[in-house]
Amino acid sequence: MSSGSSQSRLRSIASTLAVALTLTLAAAAGCDSRKEPELLSVQEKMRETHIYGQSKLRIGVATNEPLMGELRNGQHVGFDVEIARYIAASLGYEGEQRLEFVSVATEDRIPSLQGGTVDLVVSSFSMTEDRKKLVSFAGPYFVTTQEVMVPVRLKDKIRTIEDLRDPAYKVCTSGGSTTEAELEKHQVKTLVVKNVGDCVDGIRKGRYDAVSSDESILAGFLASFPKEFEIVDMPFGTSELLGIGVPIGDPALRDLVAYFLQKSYEQGRDGDASPWQTAYNRTLGPWLKAEKRQPQPLEVPKLVDFDDKAPAK
Repeated sequence: MSSGSSQSRLRSIASTLAVALTLTLAAAAGCDSRKEPELLSVQEKMRETHIYGQSKLRIGVATNEPLMGELRNGQHVGFDVEIARYIAASLGYEGEQRLEFVSVATEDRIPSLQGGTVDLVVSSFSMTEDRKKLVSFAGPYFVTTQEVMVPVRLKDKIRTIEDLRDPAYKVCTSGGSTTEAELEKHQVKTLVVKNVGDCVDGIRKGRYDAVSSDESILAGFLASFPKEFEIVDMPFGTSELLGIGVPIGDPALRDLVAYFLQKSYEQGRDGDASPWQTAYNRTLGPWLKAEKRQPQPLEVPKLVDFDDKAPAK
């Protein structure tokens, strides 16, 4: 074989090896590019929130909704309050000295988040598409329905939506609530007040004849006055998904709240005593007819619950 032929063959082999090596490296690079990015830790996500470095976490709650959010003997109690405490502790704000509860009326929940009066709202806050244009939500953490509560004296007279439309009856609800919109959709004229508690007080004093709100809120007033009221099973065809309100400009905080709601959900699904189930059993559980379980929250981010990167698998 001539030396020229040998050199030509060697060049051909070298060229083939070079191409093969290039393809191998390209494939390897392609594999690397397809690797999922490393997950953020909770602490890294916390640094992106507006609450990072704050000494206190301010949470808006109701103070006159028995079983949900109530100020009793100077102490905030109720299902929403216990959920708020769980979220606060998960965010690093454990203990009363690091947590400030702020009383918010139904119609003040969105303005309080927009104006920076509170960092979160946990107050029977239904997640709706219209509200999502103004604030963000983490959740749902509870599913309820709209119901009607009447005084015992009218329990046989107000049984249907048609009865509610009777102008002889004065129907009360809280302003800025989804219930107000739902009653209007069913052509039920209402008298709008600041809080459901005002409706209940008005019925007891003879000013109103019925009150409509979430079943979870009405259950609290039924627990307070069990001999005076009755909840009428009058479903309006909608389920209310209660969520935790977050300022719309803080997606990192929304993600963290959703993440911790998911942790509680997974605990309950695994058969453990979750923070959610404990809160429910202490408050609403004995007064609601149907057994409840924590709903799975939506749009939960993948995070690492410590300040390290996810270990390689």
